[in-house]
Amino acid sequence: MRVGIHLPQYGKLAGPAAIVEAARLAESLGFADVWVSDHTVHPAAQDYPSPRLFDPLLTLATAAAVTERVGLGTSVMVVPTHNPLGLANALASLDALSEGRLILGAGAGWSEAEYAALGYDFASRGRRLDEALDLFRVVWRDDPATFHGTYSDFEDVRVLPRPVGPVPIWIGGVSDTAIRRAAERGDGYQAIGLTPEQAVPLVAKVRAARPETSFTISLRTGWDPQGMEPSRIVDERAAFEEAGIQHVVAAPWQRDLPSWLTSMSTLAELLSF
Repeated sequence: MRVGIHLPQYGKLAGPAAIVEAARLAESLGFADVWVSDHTVHPAAQDYPSPRLFDPLLTLATAAAVTERVGLGTSVMVVPTHNPLGLANALASLDALSEGRLILGAGAGWSEAEYAALGYDFASRGRRLDEALDLFRVVWRDDPATFHGTYSDFEDVRVLPRPVGPVPIWIGGVSDTAIRRAAERGDGYQAIGLTPEQAVPLVAKVRAARPETSFTISLRTGWDPQGMEPSRIVDERAAFEEAGIQHVVAAPWQRDLPSWLTSMSTLAELLSF
């Protein structure tokens, strides 16, 4: 099992020093990748996530600039709240600038109020996500690229630079629709907040659709050795691995940088990278 770590991108802790130090430490400790979340705006009536959230791709670019090997991931990019052609260019640029380290975790999102504030239709978000994923692969492959869809339509467009190689796309969500989307359009699947008991039937359902082990099944979870019993983390890792989870993104809960970094170091020691 590979283990990634969420960067301190959100809350009062978030800032350039925290992001840089956590990214450097993640690489030195042997974490597989560093991860960020995506919300462009925060409706004031919502109590989640933190309204202080640095842009995901700028955060990953900052992390890439101070590291050499650690992977870079979005968990997840709410694709239908972005212009798909503009996002394709930004993602390709990040992958090229980081020399091929990007994993695109992509999802439809859940905040209708955020969609309304951004001027995007909420009801069609699933269909627009599907089309955007198809568009990404076309413009990352063809030069010039032509695409005729319901929401995007263009001929002979050049989107350069291209990604270094095929950008792995992991589809986020726990619904049957998300699993079907992952099987049809993804290179992996990312669940969130499951117990080991819940992971067993979900992994079975995903594997029924995509049996090849190169199709990665990942899980974002709240492992933090300063916020839960360390033995529970060790036990959960074994149980998740037994269930067929191949990759985990841990998200510490700490509110100051020294504590966040301590949680990272302790987690790496517990899991014996």
